[in-house]
Amino acid sequence: MTEIGGPTVPQQRKLVTAIPGPGSLERLDRKKAYVADGVGTTLPVFVVAAGGGVLVDVDGNSLIDLGSGIAVTTVGNAAPRVVARATEQLAAFTHTCFMVTPYDGYVDVAAKLAELTPGDHAKKSALFNSGAEAVENAVKIARVATGRDAVAVFDHAYHGRTNLTMAMTAKNMPYKNGFGPFAGEVYRAPMSYPLRDGLSGAEAAARAIDVLEKQVGAANLACVVIEPIQGEGGFVVPAPGFLPAIADWCRANGVLFVSDEIQAGFCRTGAWFAVDEESVVPDLITTAKGIAGGLPLAAVTGRAEVMDAVHAGGLGGTYGGNPVACAAALGAIEEMETGDLAGRARDIGALMRARLDALKDAHPVIAEVRGRGAMMAIELTTPGTLEPDAARTARVAAYCHSQGVVVLTCGTWGNVFRFLPPLSISDELLEEAFDVVAEAFSATA
Repeated sequence: MTEIGGPTVPQQRKLVTAIPGPGSLERLDRKKAYVADGVGTTLPVFVVAAGGGVLVDVDGNSLIDLGSGIAVTTVGNAAPRVVARATEQLAAFTHTCFMVTPYDGYVDVAAKLAELTPGDHAKKSALFNSGAEAVENAVKIARVATGRDAVAVFDHAYHGRTNLTMAMTAKNMPYKNGFGPFAGEVYRAPMSYPLRDGLSGAEAAARAIDVLEKQVGAANLACVVIEPIQGEGGFVVPAPGFLPAIADWCRANGVLFVSDEIQAGFCRTGAWFAVDEESVVPDLITTAKGIAGGLPLAAVTGRAEVMDAVHAGGLGGTYGGNPVACAAALGAIEEMETGDLAGRARDIGALMRARLDALKDAHPVIAEVRGRGAMMAIELTTPGTLEPDAARTARVAAYCHSQGVVVLTCGTWGNVFRFLPPLSISDELLEEAFDVVAEAFSATA
């Protein structure tokens, strides 16, 4: 499937220079001169065109994209409906600030979120710019709605780079180191991590609940915030039953259950939202990344009475729900609905799992294949142990990059590959990409 929106991008991997090529290297010098060193890059190639499953750099190299800008370009980099709606909105007006003079696009996005998110209760939304903003505002809403202060998060969690969301994030480097002190009243519980704890969902939930009851107290908790499939923490998929048990405990104790679907939401896992897998209905759900086809937009959606607990003027932001981003979101959602991209994600997941299972059989360094839909991962450990092998992970990633395949790593120990191809990618490109991944494991053995 080739996208249209600007030039059509040929759907092929093509290397005409080393990666990075001379044009990218020249621009890297300029980046070094003008961009803060704290802004890093995974693969230092400068992109001039993108679409389908391909990124084209300044040197004419065409790379297969297995990262989607960290799950942002779920519908592709130039999906036709996203381009058309955003272009139409650009021609009308770029901004007014919804808090000054409202416009239909914001309300239209909120209406779609009410329709698509789990549960048949009345729902309302507030729109923001980034996932971190959405999470921070979900906590604000939960605190006002419950009259409580404490927030529970989980081991290996990633929730953002603002002060509060850094406190909620587990990993120190590179996200927290040197940036404290952090916001208070954030408490961490053990996550269900089947590869490493061997617990059932019920057992892992009982362990987490015990920690929360003893160290925090349910009566002090405003909310539990959890990624139903963890992102940066390593694509950790909790054991079946874990999420429902945590949600049930929250409901029984007046604690709001917040599902952080920023990376997993919008068809990525083969369902509209990852909690749909176990029919969990959150009180609040945070979304961003894949919501708007690459434009900055985020949302908190939740029970109407919870969302309405905040006083007028307590939620907002100058750019929140920008009209062009809202138009793009409506286009992206239309792409997902008309193209059955949840179904496409399941097909992609089946293809990836087959290739990754075969890799695991061939390479004992792969301890586990996990994930759902187009959100798959492999964890690398020293064979026969659970000792993370970050060095091998880095070597495999470097090989893939040199051969024109964009792969991303993650995990608390840096030993997990996460595969997040755009849902507009073809099976042929996916097969070729995993041929390269297989070569990388053989070449680095």
